[in-house]
Amino acid sequence: MNHLAIIGAGNVGTAIAFTALNRGLARHLSLYDVDRPRAIGEMLDLRDGLQFVRPATIEAGDQISVCADADVVVVTAGAKQRPGESRLDLAVRNAGLLRSLLPDITHVAPEAMLLIVTNPVDVLTQLAVDMTGRVDGTVFGSGTVLDSSRLRHLIALRFGIAERHIHAHVVGEHGDSETVLWSSANIGGAPLAAAWTTGGGPIDEGEQTRLLQQVRNAAYEIIAGKGATSWAIALATAQILDALDQTTQSSVLPVTGPLAPDLGLGDVCVSLPRLVDAKGAGAILPLIATDEELAAIRASVAAVRATLAQVR
Repeated sequence: MNHLAIIGAGNVGTAIAFTALNRGLARHLSLYDVDRPRAIGEMLDLRDGLQFVRPATIEAGDQISVCADADVVVVTAGAKQRPGESRLDLAVRNAGLLRSLLPDITHVAPEAMLLIVTNPVDVLTQLAVDMTGRVDGTVFGSGTVLDSSRLRHLIALRFGIAERHIHAHVVGEHGDSETVLWSSANIGGAPLAAAWTTGGGPIDEGEQTRLLQQVRNAAYEIIAGKGATSWAIALATAQILDALDQTTQSSVLPVTGPLAPDLGLGDVCVSLPRLVDAKGAGAILPLIATDEELAAIRASVAAVRATLAQVR
């Protein structure tokens, strides 16, 4: 892409900017933040390292005009999640901020794809879709891409196999009601339910429950230790941005966006494995799931819908 704009120069926004520069994902990078000294400081710090990355230009400021004509706008601005606070508790605080930002963003960058990263990402993505009226996949959220990475890492540790060979998706809400498509999870094509190592047998239901709880609680442990998550979500966002730069092939990522009506799961944004490419978040892959997994997804949809009722 030519121009990547990031709304919010806090921990997450600057980590995404740093990762995007390292991967050469944009020729021009813009940072917007209401805290002008912070935005300028981060810009200057990043500029000092331009010798070590692919050629790029960087600008920053507290005027939304720095995002003018962006190809992709990543929204990270929002209140931090407090220790012990669920992602959905953030909804009321961050929904108002999104409502104030979106009209200005769409005014200066009307053709830009909007990638929502701010939490609660499913709720805010649905609000962004409602406000823009764009249901074509050009407005979507980071969803459970990070959660799926967390799960794959835990499974990789369990079996002693590299993460890239683990295929398992966390779906639903990016938060406390998320679930796992265990029935379709596999290691190098072998069903996870049948996989084993010399150090232990297959993952049973009890271990599945424990792994899911570890994934759900991962952010809380990080927040308690360092105050906010930043690096892994930056890497996850970079993976999405890289997919958006592809015109000849699609990536499969569990980003959040409107559900297809024929799925019968609900009418709000949650994460399911989708095709992602230069056109945005596209078709949802055929969903292979048990009745219990479908019920868990519906419960997750209901949780997002309940929060939306409070902030709409």
